[in-house]
Order: sequence, then C-alpha cells, then structure tokens
Amino acid sequence: MTTTELKRTHHCNQLNASDLDEKAILMGWVQTRRDHGGVIFVDLRDREGVTQVVFNPEFFPKVHQQAHIIRNEFVIGIKGKVLKRPEGMINKKLATGEIEVMAESLEIYNEASTPPFLIEEDTDASENIRLRYRFFDLRRPDMQQNIITRHKTGAVIRNFLNKNKYLDIETPFLTKSAPEGARDYLVPSRVNTGRFYALPQSPQLFKQVLMVAGFDKYYQIVKCFRDEDLRADRQPEFTQIDIEASFVDKEDIMELSEKMMKKIFEEVLNIKLRTPFKRLNYDEAILRYGLDKPDTRFGLELTDISDIMEQSGCKVFANAVKKGGIVKAVNVKNASFSRKDIEGFTEFVGVYNAKGLAWIKIKEGEKWQSPIAKFFTEQEIKKLSDKLDMQEQDIIFFVADKPKVVNEALGNLRNHLAEKLDLIDKNIYDFLWVTDFPMFEYDETEKSYKALHHPFTSPVKKDYDKLKTDSLSVKSEAYDLILNGSEIGGGSIRIHRKEIQKKVFEVLGIKEEEYKEKFDFLLKALEAGAPPHGGIAFGFDRLIMMLCGTTSIRDVIAFPKTQKAACLLTNAPADASKKQLEELFIKVKPHLK
Repeated sequence: MTTTELKRTHHCNQLNASDLDEKAILMGWVQTRRDHGGVIFVDLRDREGVTQVVFNPEFFPKVHQQAHIIRNEFVIGIKGKVLKRPEGMINKKLATGEIEVMAESLEIYNEASTPPFLIEEDTDASENIRLRYRFFDLRRPDMQQNIITRHKTGAVIRNFLNKNKYLDIETPFLTKSAPEGARDYLVPSRVNTGRFYALPQSPQLFKQVLMVAGFDKYYQIVKCFRDEDLRADRQPEFTQIDIEASFVDKEDIMELSEKMMKKIFEEVLNIKLRTPFKRLNYDEAILRYGLDKPDTRFGLELTDISDIMEQSGCKVFANAVKKGGIVKAVNVKNASFSRKDIEGFTEFVGVYNAKGLAWIKIKEGEKWQSPIAKFFTEQEIKKLSDKLDMQEQDIIFFVADKPKVVNEALGNLRNHLAEKLDLIDKNIYDFLWVTDFPMFEYDETEKSYKALHHPFTSPVKKDYDKLKTDSLSVKSEAYDLILNGSEIGGGSIRIHRKEIQKKVFEVLGIKEEEYKEKFDFLLKALEAGAPPHGGIAFGFDRLIMMLCGTTSIRDVIAFPKTQKAACLLTNAPADASKKQLEELFIKVKPHLK
C-alpha cells in the first residue's frame, strides 16, 4: 500500500529539539504501536535508534486510517513535521526523547510475520530459536550494537596497521592439509579426482613465505577453519587478526600488540589502558595458577605441597609424589561450603580427570574437620598450616595426581570458585603476557612429543643443542596475550633456518618423507634467503566478545554455527545431490546418512 514516493532524510536517532518544525522522512521497522483513544503512536526503529511517530486523525485522517493496519516489525516510511513532545511526555532515555514526528504521509513497504520473541534488548528465547530466526534476532538492539562494535574494531585495527606500514595481503582458502593441532575441513576437488583441498586452520605457512618474499610487514583479518569440538568461545569458522613481520624479535611484536590494544580500547570503549602489560613466565603461571592463561583479577593462588607430602601418612598424597606426580592445594578464605557444594566441586574436577578432591575445613580453635585429617602427623599439620596460611573458617582443597591433571583440575576449580564467590571485578580489563613456553610436551597416550604452540615456532637459541638430547627442557620464542583469563592472542618468533626446522620435525616424529610431502615448499623457501621473522594472531571473535561484555562468541558473529557445527538458519550442512557426488567420485554409505 503506497501513497507517495519517499526518500529518507534522517535516521531514527538523529532528530532532536534543534530540528523543531523541520520536515523529516524516516524509514525503518515498527518497534511498537499504541492506540491512545484514536491517536496512534509508533516507535520507529532503525539500526541507529528510535523515533516516536504520531498518527493524528484530527490533522491527517487518511494517513491515520492507513496506520490502523500497522503491526510490530512492519517496514514503513513516513514523512512529517518534527514537533516538541507535550510536557510530561519527554523520554530522557532516548536521544530523540524530546521530539516526535507528526506523520503526513505513510508508505508500508512490507508486512511482517509475528516474531517468535520480542525484538528488545533482553530476551528469554532459547539460543536455538534465536539462531533459527536470526533475521529477527539481529534486529535486537544489543545484537546490532555487537555487530557495529565488530565493524568499528576492525576499522581501528586496519587503520592502525596501515599507519604502521603493514600490508593487507590475502592468502588462499583452498590449500593443503597441514598438522596444526585440530582436524582440517577437507574440500574434494572435481578437477583433480580423488584429491582434496584443506581449509586453512591459519595462514601460518603462507605468511612465512611472504616474509621470505620480502613483504616485511603483513596482516589480514582472515577466516580460519578448524573441525574441533565446540564451546561458547569456539566456532568451526572463526576470524583472526593475523600479523607477521621480518627482522623483529618478540619485544617488537609485543610492543606493537600493546599499542594496538590501547588503540582499540580507547576508540571503541573510550578506555585508556596502561602499558606495558604485566608479564608472567609459563613455569610461574602453572605453579601459581595451574593454567597458562591465568585470570589474575583475584587471588586463590595454588600452592605446591609435594615436598611436605612425600613421606606423609596420607598414602594417596605420598604415592602420587612417589610416582612422579604432585600435590597442590588452594586455600579459600572465610568460606562456607556445604557437603553438597563440595560434592559438586568433586564432580567439577572430575571433568579434568582428577580422581578426587580432598578438603580440610578449619574450625574454631584451628581444629581440622576432614576425612583425611587423621592421616597427618602434628609436624605435617604445622608445616601445612604455615605454608597454606590456614586460619579459622578457611577451607582448603587438594588434588594429587600427574602434574597436568593436578594443574588443570585445580586451575579450573580456582576460576569456578571465584565465579561462585563473586571475587571477580567484571569492570577490570586485566592484560597479561605469558612467555617462555616449553617448546614441546609429551603426549602419554600417543607416546610422542607434540609442539606446545606449532611446529614452526623457534626454540630459543641457547637451547638449539638440546633439541634431540633433552627435548622437554627446550624453551620456545612463544608468547600469549591473556585478557581476564582468556587467551586472545598467541604468537612466536618463527624458525627461519632449514636445519633447525628439520630437527624440530624429527623431535615431533615427523619422518623425512612426510615433512617433504607436506612442507616441501616451506623448506625450499627457508633455503631461499629467509629473514628472521615472527608474528602474532589474535582471536578477533573472542576479542569482540570481551569488548561487548557477552559470554558467547555466537553473540558477536552475524551467522554463527551451533555447538554441533550446524547453521539453523540455512540448515547447513546438508545432503549433496547424487549428481554432485558422482562428479566428485564420492559415495556416501547409507548408514552414515
């Protein structure tokens, strides 16, 4: 139903008292429609905000008659005069709250089905419903603000890196499978029958080749793909800020990263960050917090008590130490936990393969209440009390096992306890560099060494000679940037000499035939005059999630996947047609379908 041709003059957050008596043309979606005794009020919304529009039968009866069919989420355009709202009807919460627009003409561009949830900031709709009806969900003000924040942040990053002489260079999406820690997404080739491309987990090898090619400063805000189990801060396709430079050391990359973060927070959130950021080496992070991405906004630090427990009468603890494990504890001050709470904590650490969670409550008179209290000597009680600063009303939790199990279990329990006890100041942005990572870790299941970061990270020079003789003691030139307990960026100085790269492959159990097949182009590039180089990659989605103050990465991606890697909007992934499969010489087994 069209009465006139309109051309928008203002957005719905633009008009104010300085525009009184001006003619304005607005377009958008009907947020709400209210009929007040004949006069119809419509809150008209676009991505910028809301303006109140009035349809008055006394002045414009035909337009008022049209307005009777308007419902929420109809798409309309109106032309009218800007008027001051009557006394007592000013809405101070809106930028346009002092004015309203008296509609003189109306175009109804499209009607709308009834949304399955209200288009407003807070919704109790399930995430699956929101993802299925994403076209409605993305109209909600908080979702629109998230996507706008994403755009602004990307613009700040590009401007910053451009000014620092970095070049935005694209790298391929159809590439070759390479081991980078997760499964690849494979893409069958119709032209090359029986062969497959892999979607890149990162542009790692290509950006190293760009350094060899002489493009000494590179960046991309680029899509990456990993076929891995998902959670709130992971997606099968994600975006990273990818940076690489030649003739740099880790201090150069860390300084650049800090400057970029300062710029982002100042321009996007109007927050001035203090630099340089705090630093913690890997060994100390694991010792004090159990994790290599510690949240340092609160205490609850872990304490290694293996030395006290080695000869203890508490056999569970003593045996763990004798078998090469450790015992750690965390003291929760002035705590009041029920048996049910403690059972819940025990189940929690079980997720991280801990076989149990021991505990001691310090009662009045510093008496111990615990099933394990009887196993300790007076001397051990004294040593533990001193080392753990035990006081009345404290409760201490213990885990004894292999170091990896103990650290992961207690490190994650520490975070869980802080949330439960409300110990975290959510207004703080706490940046931390973790440095001096081990080059390798030993996988007990696979009985082999694995790169803690990736196989192209450089060992520190002084450890070159230990690559084959004492691999686990080799440190790497790696560094991670942590924000509030989440890793938002990770990088390293890369291997730029072929002989070192080959040694690292050998430590990882990658045979010559295999690394020549998978990495021959990189090895040839390293022989072609490769400069010293290094870089960093930031999780763009995760960074935006933190800037927006949301807890799910899906809230800052326009069209995300579910935890089962499905798109509920488009119903992807879907079956391929028989013809498509035949062209690719692929046959799908019936039971798999």
